[in-house]
Amino acid sequence: MILSLLKTNLVNFDEFIHWYPESSENRYELHDGVIISMPKPRGKHSQIAGFSMNELSFEIRRLGLPYFIPKECLIKADDLSGYEPDVIVLKKEFIKNEPRWEKESTIIFGQSIQLVIEVVSSNWSDDYALKLDVYESIGIAEYWIIDYLGLGGRKFIGSPKQPTLTIYNLVNGEYQSIQFRGNELINSKSFPELKLTAEDIFKGE
Repeated sequence: MILSLLKTNLVNFDEFIHWYPESSENRYELHDGVIISMPKPRGKHSQIAGFSMNELSFEIRRLGLPYFIPKECLIKADDLSGYEPDVIVLKKEFIKNEPRWEKESTIIFGQSIQLVIEVVSSNWSDDYALKLDVYESIGIAEYWIIDYLGLGGRKFIGSPKQPTLTIYNLVNGEYQSIQFRGNELINSKSFPELKLTAEDIFKGE
C-alpha cells in the first residue's frame, strides 16, 4: 500500500540509491522520479510471500536449478524508476554481468531475472498495469500476480471478483497470461514440476 510521497522534486535512480536508508521500517520504490514509501509486508501478505519463496527455494535445491532467490533486490526499470518485488528469482549465470549487483543489490538487465512475484495490496493497479508494462518491456521471463483478496479490477480478474493468481509468460516479447483459482494446479514454465494449487498459495501453507 502506498503510504506517502516522500519528495516533491523528481529524483533519478542514482539519487534514489544514494538516498535509500540502510535501516528502515519501510521499503521504498521510485515511480517516475518520485520516491514512494511502501510498508514492509505484514501478516497474510508476508506469509504468502514467504511461503512462495520457500516453495521455490525447495524446487531450486531439489532439481539443482541454476537460480537463487535474494533476500532483497531492486529492479532498475529506467533512469527514473525502480521496484522491489515481493519475491525475485535470479539466474546465476547472468549475475556476473550485473554492474550494480555487488554494491547495491540492483538488477538492470531483464535477462538476469527468471521470475518476479508481486502479492497484491491496496495499490493493485501498480501490479496489474505499471509493473506489468515495465516487466514486459525489460524482458522478465515470468511474472506472477498473487491477488489473494481479489482486489484487482474486473478487467484483470473478471466478474465476480475472486482470489486469482495470474501468471504472465513472455512470448516473442509480449506477455501472455493464464489465471488460476481455487484448487486449480498452477502451471509455471520456470518451475514445471511445482505441485501447488492457487488456494495453497492464497493460504500461504
